[in-house]
Amino acid sequence: MKPFRIRAVLFDFDGTLTLPGALDFAHIKATIGCPKDQAVLEFIDSLEDPEARHAAHRALDRFEMDGARESAPHNGAEDLIEHLKTKGLRLGIISRNRRKAIDRALANFSRVRASDFDIIISRDDPIRPKPSGDGIRMAAEKLQVCPEEIMMVGDFAFDIEAGNRAGAVTVLLKNTAESAASPVRADFTISSLEDLPGIVRMGLPLPAGKFPNDLLDEFLHEFEFDDPSVLIASGIGEDTAAVNVDGEEVLILKSDPITFATDAIGHYAVLVNANDIATAGAIPRWFLTTLLFPCGITPSGIRQVMNDLKTICEKWDITLCGGHTEITDAVTRPVVIGMMAGTVPRARLIDKRDMRTGDVVFLTKQVAVEGTAIIAREFDRRLVSLGVSETDIRTCKDFLSMISILPEARIARDCPGVSAMHDVTEGGVATALKELSIAGGHRLRIDLERIPIYPQTRQISRLLGIDPLGLIGSGSLLICCRADESDTLAGQLAQAGIPCARIGKVTSSGQGIEAMKAKERTDWPEFEVDEITRLF
Repeated sequence: MKPFRIRAVLFDFDGTLTLPGALDFAHIKATIGCPKDQAVLEFIDSLEDPEARHAAHRALDRFEMDGARESAPHNGAEDLIEHLKTKGLRLGIISRNRRKAIDRALANFSRVRASDFDIIISRDDPIRPKPSGDGIRMAAEKLQVCPEEIMMVGDFAFDIEAGNRAGAVTVLLKNTAESAASPVRADFTISSLEDLPGIVRMGLPLPAGKFPNDLLDEFLHEFEFDDPSVLIASGIGEDTAAVNVDGEEVLILKSDPITFATDAIGHYAVLVNANDIATAGAIPRWFLTTLLFPCGITPSGIRQVMNDLKTICEKWDITLCGGHTEITDAVTRPVVIGMMAGTVPRARLIDKRDMRTGDVVFLTKQVAVEGTAIIAREFDRRLVSLGVSETDIRTCKDFLSMISILPEARIARDCPGVSAMHDVTEGGVATALKELSIAGGHRLRIDLERIPIYPQTRQISRLLGIDPLGLIGSGSLLICCRADESDTLAGQLAQAGIPCARIGKVTSSGQGIEAMKAKERTDWPEFEVDEITRLF
């Protein structure tokens, strides 16, 4: 389910808000000579003889008025309208019927009148309401909302087609054999109007404070807590998680927030934390997260983040076992703060202090994997305006699938010559290499010309005036390996389809980077903050 926000609800009329009675639509088609597989209005419009067209319209008008007189409110329709009005939503009717037939049918309601609707669009208006999206766009203009903020509810394919074409949120009411067989895909499908308030709630802004317990409980039920080591899992009223680590020699812990990315933020949060766990040679096992959302977020927006967390945790066999969710004016966009725990036998712990002079320094993949993906997803329109092709932008967006370093870390931890691992995160490869030098207590000699950069990353960086070496780079792993084992490691990575480059070596004890370019010493790039912050 995509996140959505609604400010208005549009209803089809016959069959949605009303039960039209035992009217025979086949009869009206037979009366005017309309083929069974053709829509009535479209057939009438196709008639070349003005008199035949006029007679067909009169017959249709009589048919509609007969149906209006015999109609009754659909089950739950009046309660629904009253409920939606209490939520401050703007309401409308959009129908292919004449306005006089709509008014006559509304006279059969006991608590709802035409005045309860902000707009009523019928075929009397100078636009065909459905199936084109023009009627929805007209409604949006009159209601002073965006089409994407409208929920279109109907029981017929034309209703859903119109909503989809305008970009509205669509809800198909499957209450007849015809609607049940509709081939048109709606965002939501319901069998009763009583199901609609729950969907509407998913698009209404939430007030500041803790996420409502009933919604949290519903969302958490989509997770599976089948890890036997998790003794107390995430749940309403559970403020802590309990994990049994009997038999494990070392518990590895890591915490990191995701503040830049709003698209697929849960994906980033899990992998950024899991990557760090893997650099110690450990297996990421348990994840806790604090989710902070800005005021105005809708439940559907929160659900997307939780589904993102669920999907990526399942992919890497990680258990999300606790956390907290809150709506607060302290943030202006979603923030996910993650804490990951993993385990590793003491004998297999990778400690950066084990690096030695002469070790080879590898970089997997290429630089700025994460940064390239974020920029493509958050600034795609800006990139198009700068001349970046749609194909290259799609390629960069797909870099998201490469931000895990778990596969290469698993290979490296099993190589006896590996002495240190460090993943590239905020500040890019330039900052990551400095951090590796400091943690390992050794200087590094790095050849800048050996550091690989994707052509798309290079182009985007040039156009935006940023340096890819200082751009956030989850997805790339720095590995230090004994020289006599380096060919073995490179071969194993290549066999697994993971590109790697030898970018330098470990030199003497100490701290710092000796940068080389064209076999000459040069300055190492320094970045006080990540280059991506200049864009946000």
